Amino acid sequence: MAAAERRGAGAAITPLEGVFAPVRSQTAFEETVDRLGTAIKLGLLPAGSQLPAERELCARMGIARSTLRQALTALTQSGHVFATRGRGGGTFVSDPQPPADPPSKRMLGEWREVCDQRLAVELGVAVLAAERAEPKALRALDAVAAALDASLEDFAAYRQADIRLHVGLAEAAGSTRLVRAMTEVQGAMTDLIAYIAHPPEVLASSNAQHRRLLGAVREGDSMRAARVMAEHLQGTEHVLAGLLPGG
Repeated sequence: MAAAERRGAGAAITPLEGVFAPVRSQTAFEETVDRLGTAIKLGLLPAGSQLPAERELCARMGIARSTLRQALTALTQSGHVFATRGRGGGTFVSDPQPPADPPSKRMLGEWREVCDQRLAVELGVAVLAAERAEPKALRALDAVAAALDASLEDFAAYRQADIRLHVGLAEAAGSTRLVRAMTEVQGAMTDLIAYIAHPPEVLASSNAQHRRLLGAVREGDSMRAARVMAEHLQGTEHVLAGLLPGG
């Protein structure tokens, strides 16, 4: 059965579905801040873009308006969003974003666990994408890989395209939960990757692995896709081990 048929009515999964999916009531405020902050950090909510209206966000995330307003206040105070009033007003993503803090002791102590979590999520995504990806999803992934090749001299652009590719694989797997999980691990990895250098040679090597991965997915070879994905992620872990301050 095709992935679209399993979801019903041929509906496509998008990264923002994971961002705006219902949150747990016990930690609604914290999870809302996390979801929106991660989406901003990954560029899923680009700098300068307007967030959906409060009523829409509350309905999609299953939260009270007071909870959403508390979360937006926290993101405003941190410099990630700002609000305007009047005609054309609303809540917008700040441009530029606030500078990142130096790596904390906690981050330095837990970075390998972040890599472990990413490995667990992305290996499953690679296997399922190889089993379920449809031609339209594969064409979209090929286009992102081409954008990565064109961004070797611009790490910020490369990283955003890199995130699109990995989240796109989760979309191709046909699972909203995996899209959400992939978004979360990409957010955690972005925090780490920001602290290391990425010369064009490293980015070119990384995208060569992307091409091999997409080849395995296109051929429906789930075991090869998992193997290439593992090599790709372990390469990043080696770079972090060597270059992360205090890593």
